[in-house]
Amino acid sequence: MFSYNTIIAPSKEVLHKERGSKFYGLAFPVKTNTEVKNAIKDLKNKHSSAGHFCYAYKYGIEKTYYRVSDDGEPNNSAGLPIYGQLEAYKLTNILIVIVRYFGGTKLGVGGLISAYKTTAKLTLGSSQIKTLDILVPCKLSFVYEDISKVMRVIKKHQIIIKSQRLEMECEVLVLAKKINLDRLIITIEAFHQIKIEILND
Repeated sequence: MFSYNTIIAPSKEVLHKERGSKFYGLAFPVKTNTEVKNAIKDLKNKHSSAGHFCYAYKYGIEKTYYRVSDDGEPNNSAGLPIYGQLEAYKLTNILIVIVRYFGGTKLGVGGLISAYKTTAKLTLGSSQIKTLDILVPCKLSFVYEDISKVMRVIKKHQIIIKSQRLEMECEVLVLAKKINLDRLIITIEAFHQIKIEILND
């Protein structure tokens, strides 16, 4: 896997109505549990009189983490239908929260599954989904005389420079596209004097 689908900004709030109940859907870009909790907390403040805050999230690239919540709705009637849409769109680093205001008519488990799935789908329809390259952190080590060679390689392989220490012995921390990594290593190793080290995130 060399790329992944995600959103880079919160979605617009969407509204789906089902037999008097109102379902508000929002999507947020997230990479940590703290970001998930903060987004849900903000929504609870905004929709303080709502009955349910059901959600699903997934984050991570190589190793993913996910969770679903029915928040008081019948088991598997809310969180899983929402999560199903994340899987259908092959998304990660995303949280969908659906806020329900009860309208007085019970929808039944089938009706709830349909309503939460539909609202999640509408929410993703209002989101800007992007396909992003997986980036691998690397360290380039070289002597100052080879700086022009290194900069040519960085430009050719569209590498992002994170930080650099340019002295007699130089170190540059970069993010390289995973899809280009094998070619980059071959190019670097051909210079002999330039070393590349793959770093852990």
